[in-house]
Amino acid sequence: MALQQTTREYRLPKADGFHNLTLQEAPIPQLKSDEVLLKVHAVSLQYRDLLVAKGQYSFGLKPNVVPGSDMAGEIVALGEAVVGWQVGERVMPNFSLAHVFGEPSEESMATALGAPIDGVLTEYKAIPAHTLVRIPKHLSYEQASILPCAAVTAYNALLGGNRKLKGGDTVLIQGTGGVSVFGLQLAVASGATVIATSSSDKKLEIAKKLGAKHLINYKTTPNWEEEVLKIANGHGVDHVLEVGGPGTITKSAKALAFGGNLAEIGFVAGAGDTSSVASLIHRKGINMRGTLIGSHMNRLIEAVDLKPVIDKVFNFEQLRDAYIYLESQQHVGKVVVKVANKS
Repeated sequence: MALQQTTREYRLPKADGFHNLTLQEAPIPQLKSDEVLLKVHAVSLQYRDLLVAKGQYSFGLKPNVVPGSDMAGEIVALGEAVVGWQVGERVMPNFSLAHVFGEPSEESMATALGAPIDGVLTEYKAIPAHTLVRIPKHLSYEQASILPCAAVTAYNALLGGNRKLKGGDTVLIQGTGGVSVFGLQLAVASGATVIATSSSDKKLEIAKKLGAKHLINYKTTPNWEEEVLKIANGHGVDHVLEVGGPGTITKSAKALAFGGNLAEIGFVAGAGDTSSVASLIHRKGINMRGTLIGSHMNRLIEAVDLKPVIDKVFNFEQLRDAYIYLESQQHVGKVVVKVANKS
């Protein structure tokens, strides 16, 4: 069978909004000896993609980049030096191509797909074989596309570092985005008690169905950290998945138990007063850790038959609509783009 010679791909010729996303045809570069050619079946979007499109991403942005970092696909060709892989296998590349295990580095972050280097919103993508991970058998391509960033970040937040999640812990989950929802699922699967916050009672009901025991609407309960302390018998929670950033981090620190784990992941809540955070961390012995993706976790996913939550799937030609929906924050779980015509 002849190899595919061209691919349709999205480019971002100007980074001042996702209205600039442009679908075009391009040649597929000649496959290097250590690379595989992937047919991209599905790509999941994340908040980072909005920042990239608006020129607000702070980790480097290639001009006219192909956006998108999280994909699942199928091997359709092998470089001559590739061993251990076969055509037809279902796989995912790492978020950063050089980050296979351990902590990230400046060098590995420079290989992050969809910003400093071209990403995966394309029909075909050449990827170094060393960065591939097999898709768990029980997951679809759409479900698997969620794993490279959102799922791995949540896993790293709760089970990386010195203060690891254990059964019986109490976990505070902020919101219902991709990282938060997977963190909720992971915490429940690990035997922890989950407190979930959201501005929407409808979203909180979904969190309840996923296993959250306590629900807090932060619009109707603006001092939600006080409610968290009541639920936790005044001691505070053991873990917080902090996705709000400066707008919520002070409240999160107040809600934590002494020696608790604060995993700093995002900053979707905007600006806020952080002047007391340092004293809270010191006084309570809080373990605060910036969380940037992580390493493989498929054995755990397969062991507990965990399935990532998808809110909505868009076709490849509907990418701009997918970005609009993502920005609206109506979703619970992930927004996914189906790239290949057939799964």
